[in-house]
Formats: sequence, structure tokens, C-alpha cells
Amino acid sequence: MRITLDATPLVGVRTGIGRYVEHLVAALPGALERRDVDAEVVVSTWTARGGAVEGLPPGVVQTGRRVPARLVRSLWRRGGWPPVELLIGRTDVFHGTNFVSPPTRRAREVVTVHDLTYERHAATVDAASLLYRELVPRALARGAQVVTPTEVVAADVREHYGLPPHQVTVTPLGVEEAWFNATPAPAAWLAQRGLPGEYVLFVGSLDPRKNLRRLLDAHALLRTRDPDVPDLVLAGPAGRERDLADRPGVHLTGWLSDTELRGVVAGARALALPSLDEGFGLPALESLAAGRHVLAADIAVLHEVAGTLAVYAEPLDVDGLADGLAEVLAVPDGAPARAARQAWARGFTWARTAERTVDVYLDVAS
Repeated sequence: MRITLDATPLVGVRTGIGRYVEHLVAALPGALERRDVDAEVVVSTWTARGGAVEGLPPGVVQTGRRVPARLVRSLWRRGGWPPVELLIGRTDVFHGTNFVSPPTRRAREVVTVHDLTYERHAATVDAASLLYRELVPRALARGAQVVTPTEVVAADVREHYGLPPHQVTVTPLGVEEAWFNATPAPAAWLAQRGLPGEYVLFVGSLDPRKNLRRLLDAHALLRTRDPDVPDLVLAGPAGRERDLADRPGVHLTGWLSDTELRGVVAGARALALPSLDEGFGLPALESLAAGRHVLAADIAVLHEVAGTLAVYAEPLDVDGLADGLAEVLAVPDGAPARAARQAWARGFTWARTAERTVDVYLDVAS
């Protein structure tokens, strides 16, 4: 059996979806071996640049022609051409890892729908993402099997598109082992970056869904109540936006490597994830794996990911977020509490993600 995955999210800077694809591709060979399945795993990309995907695991190769993503998506919107086999050759299963599953001649389609932001929060996404409103239904009409990162998203997808339960499968994301061994960034490193020794951390982008502006307002409000509140540090894409650095008590990390990010998370008093919507909320899980507190938005998907290990606050209420910050900063931080957070996070592994995904491949190919 030949399984092909869209690895376009691995080209350039890797976002959350890029990390999902990276870890899924890395774990697939082992999952196939454990299932005793004789299968070849290949990846393809939709990019005129035709960039080579780096860091592929042994035995996984890249294939396919250089094609502009916008052009082929435009053609797919109009009909069933070109079939994916014309671009990549024969395959038995094609996995669209980032919402888009192209038309095929004979291959069975699997598509990951990470969330319904393009429907629920259409004003916050770009034109390329809005095309999902046309491309996803086309794939579903062809019988594509959907995988989602959470039960919450699965239920939303079934309801929104009127799908039977068996057409949507949950493949929860995982957390790298390195997060469990993360150690706080050294004081000298923090000082060199102009970062405080004690801080609350936000990891994310300026996407309106991430709700950063309300978090900034909530932090400022809490500082008026308690001048000893730790400063707020912004990491990820938001940590490189210089216009955010003019607020009192707010610091930017600049660009961070994966190792540096783990150190910043491990050294935080707490991580704040006040999102209005998420498909999974990986920063919350990674923070728990590092043994850290989490303040999460009171939305269903984050309850699924963080369980009872997070403090929750209404994301639209600045006062409520400020109260949540105060509460999470008061949570005990002894060894038992850290162990409980890490024990919860250990329930999420990329090996399980891959195994559940392989089960989907085998089901659609049978």
C-alpha cells in the first residue's frame, strides 16, 4: 500500500499544523510496523517553490511536481481536475493534512479538519483559508474520511456538514518527550534577552482568535490591583511583534528555537491561553508536560485537552481573565502538583496519533 501525505505545512516556518504534520510523519513508520502493515509512506507539497522537506524520517521520501498551491486549489474548486495522481503518481491513500483533500482517480481520501474557524470566525481568516468553505464540502461529497484533533471539533464537523458518525474519526495530538524534561531558561539567558525572572507566558500569534488583546488588558488591570504581579512575556509569532512592547510589564522573546521555547515555558509561573476558539490548544498540553500551570479560556476544546489541571476563565470578560490570572498565580506549585500535570499530559502521545491515523488509512483502503 502507498500512503501519501500533504507535507506543504512543513515548508517554511512551521505553525501548529506544521508541527502536527512533522510529528505524524515521524511516527507513521513505527505505527505501520506495529500494525504489521507493509506500506510505503511518501509526502508531497503544493508549492511553486518546490522546497525540499527537511528532516524526513528514514524510509519516507518526497515526491510530486512543483505546482502553485493557489492555482491547483482554484482548479479543484471548479471541478475534479487535476486528479492528485497526475501530480504525484499512483497512491492508494492520500491524506490532506491541512483541510484540503484533492480529487483523485482511484486513491481514497483522508482529510484533517483542524477546526471550523473558516466557518465560525470567517472574518479572522485570510482568503486562502476561506477557500476551505468550498474545498472541504467537495472532498466530503466525494466520501473523504475526516480526522480531527479533538472530540469537540469532530462533533462540530458532523453537525455542520451533516455527516454520519463513522465518517469522522478523532486522532488526538501528542506531546514530545522533550517537554517532560524541559528545564527553565537560565537567568543569564533571560537577562540577555531583557526578560524578567518571573513571568506569565503567552505563546501564540496575533490571530484575533488567540484573544491576546484582552489578555493584555486583563494583565494591565491585575497590575493596578497588585503591583507585584509578574510581567507578561509573549512568545511565538506575537513575541516578535515590536508594537506590543510599549505596554508596561510586557516583554517579547524574539525568535526562539524549539529548545529555547521549552526553556521559557518551563520557567514560567503560568501559561495563559485565552483563545476564543481552538482546534486543540497544543501550548496548554506542552505547558502541562513541562509541569507548569495553565490559565485557559473556558471553552469546551480546552477542557478536553487540559481537563481539571487548568484554571478556566471566560475569554470575552477582561475582568474574568484578570481574576483567572490571579487564581492561577496562587495555585500551589509543589512536586505533587507538577507530577499531576505531567501525568495528564502523558496520556497524549504522537505514537497514538499515528496509530489512530493508520487505522483510518486501513479502514478506507479496505
